[in-house]
Amino acid sequence: MAVRLPRPRRFDVYAASAGLLGGLLLWGIGLGVRPADEPVVLFDGRWPLLAPLAVMAGCELLRRAAPRTGLLIGTVALVADTLTQGSLVTVIMYTDLIYAAVLYGPPASARRIPWITGLLTVASTLVPFAVWRVPETLLVGVAVGVVSFAPASTGLIVRNHREAADAALLRAEQTALLAEMDRAQAVTAERSRMARELHDMVANHLSAIAIHSTAALSLDDAATTRQALGVIRENSVAGLAEMRRLIGILRDQGGDTGPAAAPTLDGLGALVEGARANGLDVTLDTAPGENLPVPVELAAYRIVQESLTNALKHASEGTVLVRLDRHEGALRVEVTSPYGDRDTPRAPGSGAGLVGMRERAALLHGTFEAGAVADPGPAGGKIWAVRATLPLTEGDLA
Repeated sequence: MAVRLPRPRRFDVYAASAGLLGGLLLWGIGLGVRPADEPVVLFDGRWPLLAPLAVMAGCELLRRAAPRTGLLIGTVALVADTLTQGSLVTVIMYTDLIYAAVLYGPPASARRIPWITGLLTVASTLVPFAVWRVPETLLVGVAVGVVSFAPASTGLIVRNHREAADAALLRAEQTALLAEMDRAQAVTAERSRMARELHDMVANHLSAIAIHSTAALSLDDAATTRQALGVIRENSVAGLAEMRRLIGILRDQGGDTGPAAAPTLDGLGALVEGARANGLDVTLDTAPGENLPVPVELAAYRIVQESLTNALKHASEGTVLVRLDRHEGALRVEVTSPYGDRDTPRAPGSGAGLVGMRERAALLHGTFEAGAVADPGPAGGKIWAVRATLPLTEGDLA
């Protein structure tokens, strides 16, 4: 089965053509490497040196397509060239074959060829001198070193530099890819945070507006309608203020137009009063202590806020209990409300409230659970309980 060699590169074609033309030029003017009467010359005359020249030019076509094959055939051509008067161009092209075999060949060739040519150079220096004891024989080793070891060493140096550059480029690409992944994750995390903030800040007010506007439209009573419109206006103004605060955070403006501080547990009283104004019977039982981390206060406030919003939309008649206490290095948040079999909520929801509360607890490495449980009180029945445990230590917040 015939082996089909790869197509030579354009530069290799130029190199082979230039070598062949240069060798023919030196042959035409009668310039050889050795005189015709030198003992090593077995094929006298000008014509025999053309065959090694042509073969070596053909090997130049393989310098990158098949560098080891080209070097092997070129070595045979160089041996044949030493039996003629020789051509300087043939020797020069052979040095390029050694260089290309180290630079473009497989890693095994890149390691072995410099060692082989180095040992050959040492042997060519020591053996002739040991045999003939003539200082001029040392020039044989110099010639062998220039023809073989020097191009092999040069090819190895260039290859190492290229591999180092490729490795540096690969590391840079990997770093850029990791940076892009980090940026995408940061954008996703920021969008999730903004979605939670927007939902928690506005959902409470919009739910109250939806519930009271339904009451105003369904009841033909002027006093009830007026009271409902008052609640609607209060929640509209409060929701608008919250939206402006969020826009201020997004714009990151300074001065007097900058965003207000994040809500803390000190604002639970006002939050509960607003829920009572919207028609909920809320009892607040809180003893969180002092020096709470800001992320914990914000998460607890938002969990209570969202729980009250859900109670406003879904809870049956009864008391909503909000309890916060500090226990074993964590802040415990619990909101319970009467659980009924309401077919539809009093106001539409997005279903993202529980997801947002769970995400807030997870970001602080805390726990969160919500669902219908048995009422431990004397009335029995079921209640809807939201329970979150938020660690207070710095290690848990990292």
